[in-house]
Amino acid sequence: MRALTWQGTRDVRVESVADPAIKDPSDVVVKVTSTGICGSDLHLYNVLGAYLEPGDILGHEAMGLVEAVGPEVSTLSTGDRVVVPFNVSCGQCFMCDQGLHSQCETTQVREHDKGAALFGYTKLYGQVPGGQAEYLRVPFGDTLPVKVPKGPPDERFVYLSDVLPTAWQAVEYADIPPGGSVTVLGLGPIGLMSARIALHRGARLVLGVDRVPARLQRAREAGVRTLDLTGHGKRLVTEVRNLTDGRGTDSVIDAVGMEAHGAPLAAAAQRVTALLPDALARPLMEHAGVDRLPALHMAIDLVRRGGTVSVSGVYGGAADPMPLLTMFDKQIQLRMGQANVRAWVDDILPLLDDSDPLGVEGFATHVLPLEEAPRAYAMFQAKGDGMIKTLLRP
Repeated sequence: MRALTWQGTRDVRVESVADPAIKDPSDVVVKVTSTGICGSDLHLYNVLGAYLEPGDILGHEAMGLVEAVGPEVSTLSTGDRVVVPFNVSCGQCFMCDQGLHSQCETTQVREHDKGAALFGYTKLYGQVPGGQAEYLRVPFGDTLPVKVPKGPPDERFVYLSDVLPTAWQAVEYADIPPGGSVTVLGLGPIGLMSARIALHRGARLVLGVDRVPARLQRAREAGVRTLDLTGHGKRLVTEVRNLTDGRGTDSVIDAVGMEAHGAPLAAAAQRVTALLPDALARPLMEHAGVDRLPALHMAIDLVRRGGTVSVSGVYGGAADPMPLLTMFDKQIQLRMGQANVRAWVDDILPLLDDSDPLGVEGFATHVLPLEEAPRAYAMFQAKGDGMIKTLLRP
């Protein structure tokens, strides 16, 4: 089959690799019909090469048709249409029972003291082959894939793999009071969908902050009040407080993560670390790594006293300096973590009907053949051609 493989920092290639096969009796193999490029894939593209090997298959946002079924699978048949959550979770352990599928005890990567394995996301998370490929082996066939109806276009459902549950959890964790306010930092796919969900769930004021004109425009079209970080700069905190009786918003969602703009020293350190041999890069990242933190520090400044900061952007630093005095003084609640995809499916599925209240159809700005994935990664990294969300078609 053809699959997108990692070959080095900013070097991904579509190559012919072995087809996946049933390994465990509870497996299924899915013929991928649509697969997304996620902002967190750019962390692999740029920063986390020390935990990848040439040939690793990337991608964790896939859906398609069941091609083969293991002998112990009873709920799926060949030809069924499914979405594959990005957490590799069993659905039956203690953590899954708590709705913490990203901490699944069956697939926890204990070698690196990490939570559940993830599709297409480094040795830290199990080195499981990903879904930017023609076929994908999916464990736990009876409990992990989400069966969806045939007929509507893939874009109706593909975001159940990551974007929708990640954004839903971001809003859930933000704990926006009824009729309350929220600032969303970063209007990429997760931030934009978080803003849409917050509006859908009744937030009175949703502020969206970004510096990319195309992202700001899409957010405005969805009813978000936007603030251009380029134009506001240090005045952003004052502007948000002016809109909220001097307090700041009830909640802030950080949908940016480790590669935020505005931290040149941390950015330089990330670039240098990415070029080091793995044996040097890994201990540096694990014990002295520092993320670019302007977005997270801004979230702490923007939220009102007693408010909640919800972090959905991925961070990976081991020595990130945090303003604990300010956090303590403002009595901030802080929630974060990988999305527990399966926990939110029942809440989201009813919204994926013809009324499309979250605007999933047309959410992708680009739909490209899998063979063009390397060009798409480079374009996404450069924020070129108005690219916000890309789907690949194998």
